[in-house]
Amino acid sequence: MWQIGFFFKKLLATILAIFTMIGGVFVPVPVDDVCMIAHRGYSGKYPENTALAFEMAAEHGSGGAETDIRRTIDGIYVTSHNSEVIFKDGTSLVIEESTYEQLTQKPLKNKKTRDEVYLCTFRKYLEIMRDNDMICFIELKGEYTDAQIKEIFTLAEETYQLEKCILQSFNFDNLLKARELFPNLPLMLTYGTNDTNYERCFEYGISIDTNLNQLSEEMVEGFHSRGLLVAAYTANDFMSLCYGKSFDVDFIESDYYA
Repeated sequence: MWQIGFFFKKLLATILAIFTMIGGVFVPVPVDDVCMIAHRGYSGKYPENTALAFEMAAEHGSGGAETDIRRTIDGIYVTSHNSEVIFKDGTSLVIEESTYEQLTQKPLKNKKTRDEVYLCTFRKYLEIMRDNDMICFIELKGEYTDAQIKEIFTLAEETYQLEKCILQSFNFDNLLKARELFPNLPLMLTYGTNDTNYERCFEYGISIDTNLNQLSEEMVEGFHSRGLLVAAYTANDFMSLCYGKSFDVDFIESDYYA
């Protein structure tokens, strides 16, 4: 039966997108109960994971912003999806093998605007989120130690507030370590197209951030019936946006939509 439901959800999203593009009148998908999260900041128009992208997400009206955290060799946490940064002059450095000073001596490569942008610290991201009352989606890639997780979310607690932060990770151990260290920190399993067994979240009371293509009525009901949240990534076209909203998820991540 879920296959039939999936087909009709896709059909609804397609019809909504077509009617919107041609200016037709159609019953709108509710938006008030979905919080839009700027994926790596307003990354569709500004260089991702930079202070500029986070600031413009706030101006754009996003309810929150997602970012990825990495640690420099001298212990500074910065916002970057990739393990290395590429500079305006074409050179690059690996974050974990470089000092913060080395990583910020030159502006980053930026093909989207004429602004000179630099590597953003996690602290600066938190300050922008705090000043605009936005939700923080904080993704940890790879495995982190207890000490590192403690550093990251102690900083979050000191700079903003844990209730406004959600730790996300593909690595389930990161989530369990955080639960021990910060019992009140909201947690989400990042769930991809090749993953299985999201039901393990139920045992630990962990929410989910799922690839849009993995959404199902059964999944959403399973989490919502246990008081857990469902986020979906990444809706970068109107059909995907309508599709995600048709499942009544709590959050949708997007490079463009707010």
